[in-house]
Amino acid sequence: MRSSLLAARDQPQLGEVDMIAIGIVEDDAVVRKSLAQLAGEPAGFHCLAVCATGEEALKVLPELQPQVVLMDVHLPHMSGIECTRRLKKLLPDTQVLMLTVYDDSDSIFRALKAGASGYLLKRSEPEEVLQAIKDVLKGGAPMSSQIARKVVQSFRETDPVAGPSAKLTEREAEILSYLTKGYANKEIADKMNIGVPTVRSHLRNIYEKLHVRSRTEAAVKYLH
Repeated sequence: MRSSLLAARDQPQLGEVDMIAIGIVEDDAVVRKSLAQLAGEPAGFHCLAVCATGEEALKVLPELQPQVVLMDVHLPHMSGIECTRRLKKLLPDTQVLMLTVYDDSDSIFRALKAGASGYLLKRSEPEEVLQAIKDVLKGGAPMSSQIARKVVQSFRETDPVAGPSAKLTEREAEILSYLTKGYANKEIADKMNIGVPTVRSHLRNIYEKLHVRSRTEAAVKYLH
């Protein structure tokens, strides 16, 4: 396999069991084909649909209910960020990974606020993209190292103030601190010696108190 999303191999092969259902929203035909082949090559992945616009995605994907959507940020007409916001209302359990050429902070935070669970650069290695798909389904918030660095830099440039996290209980704050480090629910449960359902219950309370809809948005708001 070549080292870029812009040059994936031909002849995709689908896994036979426990396949992760993928939806793709990308306006560039070359990248679109590359992503479709990438999602079809390895065992365990299956590309359900490939859409060229946000409008098409909103018509096609809700019926197919993919587990993960790879979403281009800069789409014609409706942006990938706006498409993500609308898609999450229709498919709240679907995880959205944003893909972009640029790592500007404004787009990153707007995408996360819209409900995205991760953010990758298009120059990411194919293996990094596939691992991000697996990680996001385990409760992680994958980001390219360049994106993560940009997020951290943005936090450093912001003066710390007392935020909404002050409303959280001590246990909720502890869970949120693990969440910001990328721990999945099972890992948090093991760390705190509690059950996964208890972690989910605390997360629901955290989302409500912070007025967010995803673990990634909660982590960003907590750190910010």
